[in-house]
Amino acid sequence: MSNNPILLGGLFSESGPLRDIEVSMRRGTELAIAEVNEQGGIDGRPFQLCQRDPRSKTALYVEHAESLIRDQGINFLLGCYMSRMRKMVLPIVERYNALLFYPVFYEGFEYSENVIYTGSTSHLNNVPLANYMFEHYGKRVLMIGTDYIYPYESNRIMSDLIYEEEGEKLGEYYVPLDACREDYSKLLSHIEKDPPSFIFCTVVGESLGYLYEGYRQLGLTPEELPIASLTTSETEIRRIGAQDVAGHITAASYFQSVDTEANRRAVERHKQMFGEDQVTDMCWEAAYFQVHLLAMAMRRARSERVDMIREILPSLEYQAPQGTIRVNGNNHHTYLHARIGRARPDGQFDILFQTTHNVAPDPYLISPKLGSWATRRRRG
Repeated sequence: MSNNPILLGGLFSESGPLRDIEVSMRRGTELAIAEVNEQGGIDGRPFQLCQRDPRSKTALYVEHAESLIRDQGINFLLGCYMSRMRKMVLPIVERYNALLFYPVFYEGFEYSENVIYTGSTSHLNNVPLANYMFEHYGKRVLMIGTDYIYPYESNRIMSDLIYEEEGEKLGEYYVPLDACREDYSKLLSHIEKDPPSFIFCTVVGESLGYLYEGYRQLGLTPEELPIASLTTSETEIRRIGAQDVAGHITAASYFQSVDTEANRRAVERHKQMFGEDQVTDMCWEAAYFQVHLLAMAMRRARSERVDMIREILPSLEYQAPQGTIRVNGNNHHTYLHARIGRARPDGQFDILFQTTHNVAPDPYLISPKLGSWATRRRRG
């Protein structure tokens, strides 16, 4: 029997505007690999991460994905953050019948036999966030997002929810990934003229801080007019500064403050490996648990064959930091929890509401009614 390591391909940027969140995903991956190897690996064979740095550039994700599969014979890829990167890598993994584990919340409306989607889609974040914000703050909404697929689709869904609830959309604006302070100043000027009930945020990358900075400079308060985000996690807050984000709201399947034994254990190990000042986030958690899921599938299959792993994955449950999760065999998305959190001055989140159990994936938003989520929530 071979003792050679089982190679996993990592597509995590070490530079560029996506660096912070993709480094966090890499750390979640590395922590899980270390734990798998401490447990004996796969029949004595350790996992080994072959990391490539796409530098936040779409073309490099494609180049590295093909090289990892073709030149190094790697069948399992981990990573990508933005949807446009995933969509460009998708034909590569399909061509070679490899498997991409994608640990990021995204817009949904996609299926591939060669992708396992471990992040949440709109029924787990957009819909519950709208439900919470409409109930507590009102239905007049200003939308600000980065210029790519996920914000466009998220704003389309939010628009439908606003109209269904007889609310009002005050504007829908997009900034480039490398936006500057002036880009946000122009958008935030609309708030003074016609204040919304809340700002719906789908901004990603390093410029996200300019949105919160500009908001604070206007003298606005989150108690009266919060930013409600799908993209602002503990990792972004650490870079931006907690003073600018405290009081604002995020929807996610996972927060570092989730009170489970599995989470406390994983967070402690993470701090031991990467430093006491390092934080975890929603993408870190999915990157972490998907490695454990893959290891469980390989042990069960006693094989690295993609078709066997794909067949076995839906039969597995894993106690992830967020709670119990599993993959749906029909659409390759994951049963996850839904949570709403309010950022604290220490950069963590108070959990306002959360589902009592994991929720079946609905990537095509077949059941988008707000009430369907409300019946499964409880005060955190």
